[in-house]
Amino acid sequence: MPFLSARRWLLLALLLSVGIAVWQRQAAQTPPAPRPQLSAATAAGPPPADGRLRGVSWVAGDSASSSDMEPLVQARVTWIAQTPFGWQAGAAVPEVRLHTGRGSRHYWGESDAGLVQTAKQARQRGIQTLLKPHLWLRGGTGSWPGDINMTTEADWQQWFASYSVFILHYAQLAEAHRMAALCIGTELQHATAGHEAEWRALIARVRQVYHGPLTYAANWSGEFEQIQFWDALDFIGIQAYFPLSKTASPDKAALLKAWQEPFRRIRAVQKRYKKPVVFTEIGYKTTPDAAIEPWAWPDRMAVLTTADEATQAACYAAMFETFWPEKWFRGLFVWKWYPGLAPDRSARRHLDFTPQHKPAEQVMTEWFGR
Repeated sequence: MPFLSARRWLLLALLLSVGIAVWQRQAAQTPPAPRPQLSAATAAGPPPADGRLRGVSWVAGDSASSSDMEPLVQARVTWIAQTPFGWQAGAAVPEVRLHTGRGSRHYWGESDAGLVQTAKQARQRGIQTLLKPHLWLRGGTGSWPGDINMTTEADWQQWFASYSVFILHYAQLAEAHRMAALCIGTELQHATAGHEAEWRALIARVRQVYHGPLTYAANWSGEFEQIQFWDALDFIGIQAYFPLSKTASPDKAALLKAWQEPFRRIRAVQKRYKKPVVFTEIGYKTTPDAAIEPWAWPDRMAVLTTADEATQAACYAAMFETFWPEKWFRGLFVWKWYPGLAPDRSARRHLDFTPQHKPAEQVMTEWFGR
């Protein structure tokens, strides 16, 4: 999951007020851009029944309805990733807190009831669910689970015991409600390094209660190459935020060239373990620097940043052209998808990772139809 930084709220409010005024002035002068129209080939028929995961990362909300699923059907999406959160007080605190209900700081869609209802609504439209729990850090340490790192071996054993309770809960939920796949962890790079036995034991326990395919979502920066237990899972999951450029607004040719080295690394791991590969997350901001640090959120302070839909679309096109023709590549989950997002929502959403109502959505839809 892309990293979100804390900002000073007073300065944010000031810049937002300036940005809103500029936006309103521009909006009065410029008509809204039309939503890209799909070609006849894109609009016709369902996606091929080849078993690939044509997915998006679903943003939890306060409800889920059949109407929320219709844009997914139109985009030929066949999977959604749902993300409940466990909470950890600090990077070195060996306790994962499980929240199964909706609380004051939690969306309904992240509760057990919301996960189940959303999966049911999706399944009615032919869309399967990857249940993909994440950890969120508190205590001023940031939100990236890759920071989690215990200081003693005893603390690691306590952490694994707590984390096992967390994951086994969602394994039972996924089994009881026919969710089609389960991810047992996301970007826990310190927890996966040097703890192969603990993960193999956890995988064995999960398989006792959940009988669908399993994966782990490894970070792009090297974790996916270091994991020793891929053979115990059903597919190799990668959070594929590989940097592809050092300059803004690269063209597709430059991006295709930049993918050659990450492709080689991914293919080497795939050959070693003879497992299919799925990008458990991949996405690009709607900004000129989208390919420089793809994992980074758009700057919340940069309210005057001009959106760059062409660069986002080029990033999508280069990724699909590189990986989709490979038989060992079994699909991806685009980060991310807001249910009910209207074309005229805020500038923050416009700069955000979603492809909705942008040329990137058309690129995604066309490739999902192949």
